[in-house]
Amino acid sequence: MNRLYASLIWGSIATAPVPLLAQQAPAEGQQQGQTSSPTDPGTHTLQEGFITATGRYEPLNRIAGTVQIIHQDRIEKSTAKSVAELLAENAVGFMSEWSPGQTSINIRGAQSEGQGRDFRSQVLVLINGHRAGTANVSKLSNADIQRIEIVRGPSSVIYGSQNMGGVINIILKTGRTAPGGYLEGSTGSWGLFDGKLQYGGVTSGGFDYYGGVASSTRGNYSVGGGRTEENTAWTRFSATGAFGYQFNDNNRVDVTARTDGIYDAGFRGSAANIFAFDTRTNASFDVSFTGNTPDNIANYFFQAYYTNDVDALNNPSPLSALNTIPNRTYTDYNRRQLDIVGTRFLPSFNVWKGNRLLVGLDWERSWIRSDRTRLGGAAVTPAAPQDNNQTDNVFALYVEDSQSLFDDRLVIRGGIRQTFGSTSLDWTPNSPTLITGTTNYKVLTWMAGATFQATDWLGFRAAASTGFRAPTATELGANFTITPIGTTIFGNPNLVAETAQQMEAGTTLTWEGGRLDAVVFQNTITNRISSVTVSSTGGRTIATYQNNPANIVIQGLEFQAEADLVKSFKLPFEESWTWKAWGNGYYNFKMTDYGASAAAGTDMATRINLYGLDIGTQVGQVGTRFPWNVQLLGILRGPMWYNTEESLSPVYFPGQVRSTTVYQKDPFWIWKLRGEVEVYKGIKVFGAVNNIFDVNAHPIFIAQDQVPCTAIQANQNGSCGTSMPGREFIVGFQFRF
Repeated sequence: MNRLYASLIWGSIATAPVPLLAQQAPAEGQQQGQTSSPTDPGTHTLQEGFITATGRYEPLNRIAGTVQIIHQDRIEKSTAKSVAELLAENAVGFMSEWSPGQTSINIRGAQSEGQGRDFRSQVLVLINGHRAGTANVSKLSNADIQRIEIVRGPSSVIYGSQNMGGVINIILKTGRTAPGGYLEGSTGSWGLFDGKLQYGGVTSGGFDYYGGVASSTRGNYSVGGGRTEENTAWTRFSATGAFGYQFNDNNRVDVTARTDGIYDAGFRGSAANIFAFDTRTNASFDVSFTGNTPDNIANYFFQAYYTNDVDALNNPSPLSALNTIPNRTYTDYNRRQLDIVGTRFLPSFNVWKGNRLLVGLDWERSWIRSDRTRLGGAAVTPAAPQDNNQTDNVFALYVEDSQSLFDDRLVIRGGIRQTFGSTSLDWTPNSPTLITGTTNYKVLTWMAGATFQATDWLGFRAAASTGFRAPTATELGANFTITPIGTTIFGNPNLVAETAQQMEAGTTLTWEGGRLDAVVFQNTITNRISSVTVSSTGGRTIATYQNNPANIVIQGLEFQAEADLVKSFKLPFEESWTWKAWGNGYYNFKMTDYGASAAAGTDMATRINLYGLDIGTQVGQVGTRFPWNVQLLGILRGPMWYNTEESLSPVYFPGQVRSTTVYQKDPFWIWKLRGEVEVYKGIKVFGAVNNIFDVNAHPIFIAQDQVPCTAIQANQNGSCGTSMPGREFIVGFQFRF
């Protein structure tokens, strides 16, 4: 896949012939993976149900944990190029956005691994309710997403390892949720071309179908002030097919196949490397059966799935003085492939009035295979891949019971999950000291909570829960991995699972046209697995994995708000004007790492914002000859503390110990503007400006691409520092048919 190929695909999409007849949207079913919504796919109701937290349709006011939904109208009016950018626009948590193809996440103090390795993540990413195989949401596009549901914290027992900071469930479109045709094309700054083509529908025979394809490409972007950021180009491609069949009123089957990925994406990383690039892909297939008995006493959901996730990384270090000239590389190709097969069975029963019992059974098998090729100076030798090969087997049983009382105003629920797992360290290329073997583990997690609807407009909730992450074979193995910056990390076979304990209490206010939700929480992360430096000489570091005996404690406040202001204030022009506002935010009033080293210089937890916020408003006219709207969105990235791998200049950062010394990054705002007008029924044109004020900043890197250079130039690989994109312009069209 290359940029020329993507441009040809975009061109074919833009000129594709389209049918003349549109289809009307039927109501959606209420099953795992899909939820009820209005018949207009561009709108939603504020009281829409939720499925990710409990594995079945639940009204929001019955869920004891804190949840968040990114709806279709927000997705469709976003200029985000990936799921990572979309989550950042909705203040889901800290998003590192290392590169166009790599983002790590932190929610309530739990974080995904920097390279997106699924099994090292403390945040679980799902697609249609099953494991996505990656926590790197930058490789996933927005094209075929119906909505995204987020469970904040480990407040659900239906998920196992990685459910410490929360669950992000990406729910894809089907013929029932996205009927009719949709064509979009856009172009913009830095050679951007973006195209999407989708079509879905429902037949009279009970079948429904959906197909979508999308491709985009962009060149090297410019940072705030106009400097070109070398090695930031990328190409994306995705395709999705979904088919469903309604056997009768009570039973149906759904099948989804998809592929997604980012190709030849520049990866500057912490060394401002203009030679490194990645290709990262993700594909999956799932089949789901949903049904219930005629009296609705028993319901079931069964899903079987397969996931394939590949990271193909070329990360040479041809210039950095951290390596002697004979040890410098011009090729360092590391390919990691994760394959997953699994099943989930979730029957539920109405045991008696007001009581709902869910029983779950999960089985999953996965295997990682890696290889590595290095070429360069005379001293460059073959090295082990950055991940050891491993095979995992997981079996889990869980139950959750809920009881409603007082005319359904009070709902009490509790659940427990027992997870049995085995992790096998397998033979790995260029690893002669590897000691293969299998480690078994058993982890019990639980949740308990209640909701109380005090009045029609005021509700309360409280919950406590636990989560875990099992150690990987690389963390367990008596072997080492040599990374491109010269770090040797030894495994530890005595590691135990990381765990999280959470408590939260929240309240929700609803009114005609609006909703406000606020929650206070504490998430304590224990037994966290981290590499501890044993020695560091001449830029080469020796480290070992261990369970940190000290905890990370995050205490904070989160809020979500959205309102139709015309309805909320009963303004007299409801028939002709729209005015909406929304916001999501958090403030962590305690974020303490009790295990921080003295060299860090602070006990603040790293790679998490002290606060974050998105605020937006949209105003427009309907019922006119040319309906239009304009949307303004502001994203505030708060202060963040970072133990950077960057080699910083002692002139500006004296006394740095790389990967140990912690620096504080200042907060910054990014503003985005988007407007659209419907020039003909079903045809809209739009324009957008991202980073309106041309801010030169980055969510994670200390050394931005600027003058003077604040990194040690000799230790970089061709450039100095990394910044996010500057001001960007986009124009395009949308056509529904």
